[in-house]
Amino acid sequence: MELTLLGTGAPDGLPRPGCPCAACAASVGGRSRAATALLVDGAVLLDLTPGAVLAAARAGHSLGGVRQVLLTHPHDGPALELPPGLPAAVRVPDGRELAVISGHRVKAVPMDGPGTGYEVTGPAGERLLYLPPGGSPAGARGHRAAPYGMVLADATGRPDALALLRATGAVGPTTDVIAVHLDHDVPPGRELDRRLAAAGARAVPDGTTLVVGDYRAVPDLPRRTLVLGGARSGKSVEAERRLEAFPEVEYVATGGTREGDPEWAARVSLHRERRPGSWRTTETCDLVPLLGTAGPPLLVDCLALWLTDAMDRAGAWDDGTWENGGRAQLAERTQALVAAVRGTSRQVVAVSNEVGSGVVPATAAGRRFRDELGRLNAAVAAECEHVLLVVAGQALVLKDG
Repeated sequence: MELTLLGTGAPDGLPRPGCPCAACAASVGGRSRAATALLVDGAVLLDLTPGAVLAAARAGHSLGGVRQVLLTHPHDGPALELPPGLPAAVRVPDGRELAVISGHRVKAVPMDGPGTGYEVTGPAGERLLYLPPGGSPAGARGHRAAPYGMVLADATGRPDALALLRATGAVGPTTDVIAVHLDHDVPPGRELDRRLAAAGARAVPDGTTLVVGDYRAVPDLPRRTLVLGGARSGKSVEAERRLEAFPEVEYVATGGTREGDPEWAARVSLHRERRPGSWRTTETCDLVPLLGTAGPPLLVDCLALWLTDAMDRAGAWDDGTWENGGRAQLAERTQALVAAVRGTSRQVVAVSNEVGSGVVPATAAGRRFRDELGRLNAAVAAECEHVLLVVAGQALVLKDG
């Protein structure tokens, strides 16, 4: 089954008309995207968009053989003009299946919001799933499904939809996940590719033709990632992005609770509300057993708070205790953690503060913490395949493979 993407952008296209944002300003030439529309084997058109005939011609195809035009979402503004010779555009009721004269079968998949998804089966049995902008399948949790050869979805706007499809088996290791409905909320170019690779997806230019079921190497996700950054740099958000398209993540909060501290409680609440509802939260600084057991991916936030707890236990804040056993006790705990990171079989994303670039701490204990955190970050980074530094919300790749 051959699929041509006549457009890959959001309904308003990219750049958005009249939008002055940086992402839209950079979306020129090959980075510009028309509203998403798919041409399947020259016979089925999914979503009718302005300029579809010209877009098909530029991609080397004609719409003359289209036997069915299907819409996935409500279109704002005036009705789109139907090119001459095409059948009327319709939306199939949820759950209904449509047989096309070309030999394709199309089933309407219910969404959790306005819009309709379509499962398309080709004459030879290949299967693809196409989701509307901002859409995720409704009522799919708990229902096991055979993996699709290809899934086209709003991977940047609804990463939880991919997590749901992975949880049900609809997205498997060989499923080609193509990001469509791309909008200006993610900068184009390498930043877009990086974020999609973290979700196990990819983007292609408008006019690209793909073959459903063709084997290709899916993005190789790093098993261990360290995300560094300063205060309010966006490092936690970046770490969460690395796993938001995957189900059953275990979020390990090393900060615990602080009774009588409303500001800390507000911070914890903000983090919790931002995370997907399917994630499980574990509040602990005992990381070695977690790393040593099999299970879902771990997101550890953060190593700086883990070190604070380790220094508390070793009495390392006191100069005398530090020299009389505290240093050795902390080194033993740190070495055990680094060894657990080295030996873990789980996918791990760890967050830590990058310190030491500014004011020198005024106390010996403060300087000790700064030095030990620098050493810990370096040791953990050496065991990770992927290391990022987040500055002002921008992720810089320090190590990749």
